[in-house]
This record gives sequence, structure tokens and C-alpha cells, in this order.
Amino acid sequence: MSSLIKVAVIGAGGRMGREVVKMVLEDETLQLAAAVSPSAAGADAGSLVGKPATGVTVSGTIEEALEGSGADVMVDFTVPAAAYHNASTAIRYGVRPIIGTTGLTPEQMDELDKLCKDKELGALVAPNFSIGAILMMKFAAEASKYMPHVEIIEYHGDQKLDAPSGTSIKTAELISQVRQELRQGNPKEEETIEGARGGYYNGFRIHSVRLPGVFAQQEVIFGGYGQTLKIRHDSYERAGYMPGVNIAVKKVMTYTGLIYGFEHVMD
Repeated sequence: MSSLIKVAVIGAGGRMGREVVKMVLEDETLQLAAAVSPSAAGADAGSLVGKPATGVTVSGTIEEALEGSGADVMVDFTVPAAAYHNASTAIRYGVRPIIGTTGLTPEQMDELDKLCKDKELGALVAPNFSIGAILMMKFAAEASKYMPHVEIIEYHGDQKLDAPSGTSIKTAELISQVRQELRQGNPKEEETIEGARGGYYNGFRIHSVRLPGVFAQQEVIFGGYGQTLKIRHDSYERAGYMPGVNIAVKKVMTYTGLIYGFEHVMD
């Protein structure tokens, strides 16, 4: 195997995809092997992101891009509806998928895990690649052992399609692994406006804020006798996710089967 890891970027014309292309081009241990963006098909991938021409022409479909590309890893930050198709197609071509969008069902992830193991490939599905966000999740899970009364508030821009966010769901899952279900609040509590208390998860609540001007923040609030603890993470730009994506591209080469959650890659 070449010492260079060859990377295909799906959604290369999107805001996250452009950052991934830049990250790959700026790392001498990585090589851009293919790029997909139906709206930018035919363009040079380097020129698309304001870099010198790379000789890699942006393809209109994933099949066209992967055919003969020699890619080792595929990074996909497109839309939930395309995630399963893109990942299963990559595996069929012998390419390890990294999926940065949410929306895959447990059944789809089980199927992708089986496909990967059959081909002895690794795959990663991660709601968040921010190292700070992963630390926030880990700290929140640890705190919930001692302060089980907790609520999550997550903030995103008004164009985000899913609510709650994949990051908040992953945080809730990690908390629930170490915290027994505890139904919080007054047992006679009544919502006079439906949804005022947020979404219910294993005894606690998740609140989703969607506003223009907001990028991505999450706050995990713990309450105890005479005190509160707040663990908060703020993302300000997409480039902040790229150190994590870089780690994922290199680590996925060492795994067989599907991994759910970037925190496992950081361990």
C-alpha cells in the first residue's frame, strides 16, 4: 500500500466538503483521489476551493468518481437521505466510508457493518468531528454519574434539517450508558403549550434552538441541591472540524467494521 492515503470527497462543492478538500490538499500524507459535486461537475477540485489546480476533475456521481480512482477513504458530508447509498457504494468499490451526516438508522448501520466486515474494511459514522465537542460529551457523561438531573440545549442555524441534532442525541446516549433512567421534574407537570419542555429522552429533556446567525453550540446543564453545572461547547466555523476529520481519515485505515462515534477513534 502506498504511504499516501488517497481520499475521495463527496459533496466537494458544499461548505463542509470544501473544507475537507482543503484539508486533504494541505496534508502531505494525504492525496485527493476524487471529488463529487453535481453542481460543480467538470471543475478542477483545487480551483473549486481556491487552491492551485490539482488535476482532479469534479465528478457528477459517486460511481463516476470512485471508478478507477484508487481511493482508500471516502469522506461524505452531504445529506442524510444520501448517506446509506454513498456508504454502501464506497464499500462496494473497496473504499472506507467516513460519514459526517446524521440520519442513518440502526438497521442501516448494522448492514454497513456487515458489508465492511465482508470486505475487511473500516467505516466511521460520526455526528460530530470537533475534538472540543467530543470532550464535552465525555465530560457530560462523567458528570451525570454524580448529578443525574440534566437537560441539553443545542443551538443551530435555522436551515438545519434535523432536530434534535446528532450531537445532542449522541451526548444523550453517552449519558444514558452511565445514568439510570430518572424521570425529572414535578410528576404533576403539565405543558400548557405542546413541546414547551422539549424532547423526552430517557427521563431528561433535549431542547433544539434554530435561529439565523447561529452556527453550532451545545450546553449540557446539570442541577443539584444549591448548585448547577454547565458544560458548553461552541463551534464558530467549519474549519474547526477538520483536525478531527484528519484523524478519522488516518484511523479508519486501521479498523475493520463500522464504528459509530468519533469518541472511539480518539481513544
